[in-house]
Amino acid sequence: MSDDNTDDQIIGELAEAGAPNPSDNKKDFDLDEIQESPSDLEEDDFEDGEAMAKDVTAIYDIPVQVSAVLGRSSMQVSQLLKLGRGAVVELDRKVGEAIDIYVNNRLVARGEVVVVEDKLGVTMTEIVKSDRGGEL
Repeated sequence: MSDDNTDDQIIGELAEAGAPNPSDNKKDFDLDEIQESPSDLEEDDFEDGEAMAKDVTAIYDIPVQVSAVLGRSSMQVSQLLKLGRGAVVELDRKVGEAIDIYVNNRLVARGEVVVVEDKLGVTMTEIVKSDRGGEL
């Protein structure tokens, strides 16, 4: 049995089952008609950066977790259990030293703690370049 007969049999069985015939959807394309060269596109369609700005707006509503880390400390569980109200945990940073700012657990910047009205805030003083080839 040839491949054409096998294909015809499969198409026949699919048609009996109510599936559309894939041969009906075949179209001939002339590549000259559908290929556009860059010179065919209007250069004035978008202002500089406008197309990218429209694409970026699609991600504006995605939530991310931002964390500002003042410092770190290591201790044994027994020491942790002894901590009580008023206990001071010594961190590995000095006063005035930059804090780390993470977005989705990835270090993205360093900054300083500031007071905004009656709340704490962070001012970014340095953006950290990514080691991961184009990813943030």
